[in-house]
Amino acid sequence: MSPVRSAGGTLALGVLLTLAGLAFGSPSLLVPGFALSAVALVSVAWVEAATRRARIEVEDGPARIVEGDAYPLVARLRRGVVPPPGGEVRHSLLEKPLRTGPFRPANVELSIRMPRRGRYPLGGTSWRIEDPLGLYGRELSPPPGGELLVLPRLESVEVIGPASVEGDGAGAASAGEEGAASIREARAVEFEVDGLRPYRHGSPASRIHWPALARSGEMHERRVVAGAEATPLIALDAEGAQDAEALDRAVRAAASLCVHLAPRTGCAVLLPGSRSPSMLDARLRAWPALHASFAVVGSGAPTRLPSPSAGLRGSVFWVTARPPGEASIPRSAGAGRHYLVSAFRPAGPVAFEVAGCYGTAAVSRAAARVRAAA
Repeated sequence: MSPVRSAGGTLALGVLLTLAGLAFGSPSLLVPGFALSAVALVSVAWVEAATRRARIEVEDGPARIVEGDAYPLVARLRRGVVPPPGGEVRHSLLEKPLRTGPFRPANVELSIRMPRRGRYPLGGTSWRIEDPLGLYGRELSPPPGGELLVLPRLESVEVIGPASVEGDGAGAASAGEEGAASIREARAVEFEVDGLRPYRHGSPASRIHWPALARSGEMHERRVVAGAEATPLIALDAEGAQDAEALDRAVRAAASLCVHLAPRTGCAVLLPGSRSPSMLDARLRAWPALHASFAVVGSGAPTRLPSPSAGLRGSVFWVTARPPGEASIPRSAGAGRHYLVSAFRPAGPVAFEVAGCYGTAAVSRAAARVRAAA
């Protein structure tokens, strides 16, 4: 029952009791009749007087925040001449309303945690002034606000073990001697290293494997698979996601890989429903717009890898939220070492972990023939 009907019903009941008492000459009906009528009239009069010249002003916070961060919200209750008997402040981001009253603070300061990415409307703020019994109320609303964009959280890339970085037994042993702490640094992850080979004159010093030199006295260099120096492609597969949490983990993983890989050679990013990938250079100049696109990714739209004629020759990081058994890299990925990044832990060895997703290396048949011929 609405407060207006409550006040009207209370007044009607009071009038009926009063008339019945006068008609039957029963004073026992007059007292509750007068009391109910008076309560209804006082409630309406108090609320109407309190809402005169009263208003609510909302100071919105930033337009963008990262998921998990707090969103500041300040609601200023401008009271009229008569203090409000009671009421509550409602907002679309609040789980439950906040009570107000004549002896409560006039300003309401909130810190709302936003656990999920997405776009949230900032409208829907209202101040409801009502009597303590809830018989009558009036609602005041400010002009509609904008919207809040909650961006996906970025996390570091963590290498699970030395073998997944080096690829060969010698590299695994030498990396183990260096210590697990060094290989777990996110910026030290070399996704494209494929074992060791004798040093060739003219190779950059950054490829020299110094632990092998210290151990054997012979200079070796890290062997890089074909296409390692080309621009990698990060493709997000949101079709067939098992649930919203798995999709959120995949989105965080894809966004984190962008920030991790782009400072080296740049990267290409393919989002669901996009016809062509977006390019992200080493200076991350296009990252703000791309980060906002990650925030609104939903399930359902397919992801189509570009054809080999598009000019992308680097590795493909296929990030998917599909359930186990349905996740696989498309055949159109072409030759090269690619990575399947799944929101669910695979049965095989894991090369790296990022944002609750697990990356496994996959070498195509074409790349295996090239490496065997070398």
